Amino acid sequence: MTSSMGAKSWRKSFPLSENMEAESDGTALPLVGFGQAVIGPPGSGKTTYVRAVHSLLTSMGRRASIINLDPAGEDEPGAAVTLQELLALPEVMAELHLGPNGALLYCMEYLQKNLDWLRDRLRSLRGTYLLFDCPGQVELYTHHPALPTILRRLQSWGLRLCAVHLVDSHYCTDPAKFISVLCTSLSTMLHIELPHINILSKVDLIENYGRLAFNIDYYTEVMDLSYLVKHLTSDPFFRRHQSLHEKLAEVIQDYGLVSFMPFSIKDQESLKRVLAAVDQASGFCFGEDKRSLGNLMAVAMGADFHFTSTLAFQEKYVEEAKKTVAEETLDL
Repeated sequence: MTSSMGAKSWRKSFPLSENMEAESDGTALPLVGFGQAVIGPPGSGKTTYVRAVHSLLTSMGRRASIINLDPAGEDEPGAAVTLQELLALPEVMAELHLGPNGALLYCMEYLQKNLDWLRDRLRSLRGTYLLFDCPGQVELYTHHPALPTILRRLQSWGLRLCAVHLVDSHYCTDPAKFISVLCTSLSTMLHIELPHINILSKVDLIENYGRLAFNIDYYTEVMDLSYLVKHLTSDPFFRRHQSLHEKLAEVIQDYGLVSFMPFSIKDQESLKRVLAAVDQASGFCFGEDKRSLGNLMAVAMGADFHFTSTLAFQEKYVEEAKKTVAEETLDL
């Protein structure tokens, strides 16, 4: 679906690189630095998260830049680099007669073949903390080779990245969807092959989607899924597939890799806890800023972030539930 297609006018300005291996022979100046590859399904809050992290890093005095790798996303005024400079989704759809999904995959494959273009634009950002806002195409994270290849090339240039995978917290209110999210998250972790942080986004809105069957920490820590399977199979529709759900739960728990951090854009402390976790995963506290005791201690203080962050959101959720019950009682 890539280079076999006929050359178009918008492609002639950016010919495909013939020898990608020669570009990573180590002769070029390495792009030493750290960053995040922000991934997740559409509507999970990736761009909002990227903007929030950029603002937080700027307020902390850390140089940061946004790299927009989504050819279908909205124009990001603050982005230092945007894939739409190379090619845009509407152009690909129009000239190659592809639908949105096929065109987006084509764009990522085209970027994979033209990574010299990306490297040239990142050279001026050497030493800057980079926030890669990636597309919301799930297959890019679960089985398509383009994005993992791009991320591996970035690492070969000297960038130390951490994948931040956002999932909408409303899936917690539906056991079937939550099991599906766990499977997708596990597949993404194995496919991307980066230090990985899973995030439940929009936790401040979770009470709007309905009551949870268990406490929030059950979902963030991915505890014994047999309880979730039992809750799911109480529905006659899903009871026929109980053995399938049990096997999926076993696979997830046998790997033991998936857990989530709760995040709310309205809670600055939750953002700081996520950033501390990412800095630990990527090794930022042992990297360029290793001489700064303040930065090292700021990251170290986040060592016990998981329980604290979950507890804070659990308390908020319980309070909201109590208010809802009280209001319903008054209505009666």
